[in-house]
Amino acid sequence: MKKRMCLIGAVILGMFVVSAWAVNVTGKWIAQAPSGQETSEITLIFKVDGATLTGTLDNSAMPEAIEIKDGKIQDNDISFHVLRSFGENEMKVVWKGTVAGDEIRFTRGIEGGMMGGGPGGGAAETEIIAKRAE
Repeated sequence: MKKRMCLIGAVILGMFVVSAWAVNVTGKWIAQAPSGQETSEITLIFKVDGATLTGTLDNSAMPEAIEIKDGKIQDNDISFHVLRSFGENEMKVVWKGTVAGDEIRFTRGIEGGMMGGGPGGGAAETEIIAKRAE
């Protein structure tokens, strides 16, 4: 009975270790996103420390890498936001995604009232798929 309990414990521990490796998003990710009538390329550089996600986002439609804020990763879920300024207006762009291997499926939405249209006054969400860069 004792051997059986140890074996079950080892299997459960192994599942947690495999799960922890599966969500390592550290590195460079590339995505294509709608930008008006065109498509822009978005480069995401992530660093992970436990459940904390840091890094930068660079959008070809608005060049210049900006720091991601309030980044979190838990299980396969990832979230962060960036701040964009347009004149005197500041916009909080919220990214939420699910990691599946070398792909992250994001929804990107604008929080606040600048653009209007979505829940809480934000713009409608956009789906974006980021792929790990080699």
